[in-house]
Amino acid sequence: MKIVGIIPARYGASRFPGKPLALIAGKPMIRHVIERARAASLLSEVAVATDDPRIAAAAAPFCRVEMTRSDHPSGTDRAAEAAGRLMCDAVVNIQGDEPLIAPEVIDRVAEALARTEMTTAAAPIRDPEALANPNVVKVARGADGNALYFSRAPIPYARDCGGRPPPEQLGGILFLKHIGIYGYRKETLLRLVREPPSPLERVERLEQLRALESGVPIRVEIVEWEGVSVDRPEDVRLVEERLAG
Repeated sequence: MKIVGIIPARYGASRFPGKPLALIAGKPMIRHVIERARAASLLSEVAVATDDPRIAAAAAPFCRVEMTRSDHPSGTDRAAEAAGRLMCDAVVNIQGDEPLIAPEVIDRVAEALARTEMTTAAAPIRDPEALANPNVVKVARGADGNALYFSRAPIPYARDCGGRPPPEQLGGILFLKHIGIYGYRKETLLRLVREPPSPLERVERLEQLRALESGVPIRVEIVEWEGVSVDRPEDVRLVEERLAG
């Protein structure tokens, strides 16, 4: 199976314009992500999908660049446009704002595509504050390893200890934080982006729910890695501290 890693990147993020080109330890963030993706052993190729010539120029010396339309509503749509032009069987959509993405996580998501049509990853939640944080997406996983549901709310709901402080709720219950990396069989990705946003997707503002509502199983690989997303300029320093440490 030929699997291509696609990194969607746009310049005009509302909270951090020019984010892919932000310097982290002297290198643009997009280059950090490319280097980590290229270190994964199961990707046949790495490509950046962007509509911005500045990002394209920063990425071109290190990987393939696919220029895309500027009106895509999400990175998934941008990745799908690029995937439609590539000769591949499957793609791994790698977030362009995860400069510390572990190659091993990419490989876990890619490897699972041999057995199913869509994959992702999750890590155990050990920080009680994350459980109630709506910016931390949670996932409930079935006995078969497939996702049952994704939510910004704490799931599963611990009924018998729901009134206890979050540290006590974490005891003995495996709460999972969703990590925003996705593997798709190519035909699955192209089919999903043609469908309109689903009702649950619109409510939770989580596009992976479109797949679940469409009957697409999502395999969830549990990993021991939690990334540091660069959402704001102040996050750059945190990443640099991790790199230095």
